[in-house]
Amino acid sequence: MVDYRKEILDVSSFPVEECLKLVNAFNKNFPKKDAYMFLNEESLHIMLKQLDMIKYREFLDGLNISTDLTNKAFDIIDSIGSYGLKGSKRLFSGYNAERKVINRKAKEQSRSKHYYANDHNFSKVNNELPSEYENKIICADSSEFLKKLPDNCIDIIFTSPPYNFGLDYDSHNDTARWNDYFDMLFAIFKECIRVLKYGGRFVVNVQPLYSDYIPIHHITSNFFIQNKMIWKGEIIWEKNNYNCKYSSWGSWKSPASPYLKYTWEFVEVYCKGDLKKQGDNENIDITAEEFKSWVVAKWSIAPERNMQEFGHPAMFPEQLAERVLKLFSYKNDVVLDPFNGAGTTTVVAKKTGRRYLGIDISEEYCKTAQKRIDEADLGQLSWFD
Repeated sequence: MVDYRKEILDVSSFPVEECLKLVNAFNKNFPKKDAYMFLNEESLHIMLKQLDMIKYREFLDGLNISTDLTNKAFDIIDSIGSYGLKGSKRLFSGYNAERKVINRKAKEQSRSKHYYANDHNFSKVNNELPSEYENKIICADSSEFLKKLPDNCIDIIFTSPPYNFGLDYDSHNDTARWNDYFDMLFAIFKECIRVLKYGGRFVVNVQPLYSDYIPIHHITSNFFIQNKMIWKGEIIWEKNNYNCKYSSWGSWKSPASPYLKYTWEFVEVYCKGDLKKQGDNENIDITAEEFKSWVVAKWSIAPERNMQEFGHPAMFPEQLAERVLKLFSYKNDVVLDPFNGAGTTTVVAKKTGRRYLGIDISEEYCKTAQKRIDEADLGQLSWFD
């Protein structure tokens, strides 16, 4: 039997008639098995199991009573920081009951978390990024430049690898082309793993080539697992982009070979050596509401709208980078993007108070990235401009 969670609100400053109107209307509009209210002298008792907060807000806004009372009745529930999710409802009671199992810790140990990465040989000694590379945009080939950096000097890597760097895409030998591509990509990723700190995060935004049936997200995940990185999770970046023809590829109204449409990309998150990243609490800059929203691993973010302005054909938006950096790193951490392009990762790093190193082989993109950084102010995120 799941008990209710009780919240008590002092309503002594409000007319009893208004409080009774709130109680009666709430109990009429919401099932008692989810939540109910009652008055006890000058206190409003709210008994909670689960509640759709959007419907609750709409319900309160529709009542013809004091807005101070309705706001307090909303805030006392909305401020509860620990809850589960079930569809559109917040679960305030019993959401962690599945954890209460006999010998849970022993069972977790017997399962051996991230067994595939437990025999790594990563050093736990972290180093500082050389000062000459701090807050710099470097025009170079990452496969060569990264060799100049010491081991374990980067806190977080966030990047989206291009699909055509250094390759001749007019070639008819697709097998050789893709073998060369992954050889080059993984050579850079190996250097990235080397320079990443123990406990650091490696975050990769990747879109599989569905039209060519190449699951790049699975191929790259297999690389990271083979290189003893811990898979922390996967985020669906929902772009809500439906601009594609229904019959561009595949069969029409036939099971012969239907082509599936995708409106999202993947953000894969890996850790080096340890799931826990060390940092100072005073350098945490994610809010409670951001945290509660962003740990739900489906992010609805519009695609970058200024690609033409920056002269780059494939950019992720600043909002995506902000979420990644604030959820997985601390202020003053060192952020690396080995395929920095027009500089979104490094621009957001500056705006969120992090140090950065961006590397790209294109001189034109490096100039664009540096210009964006020079014009960026701390805390000035573009979607709020």
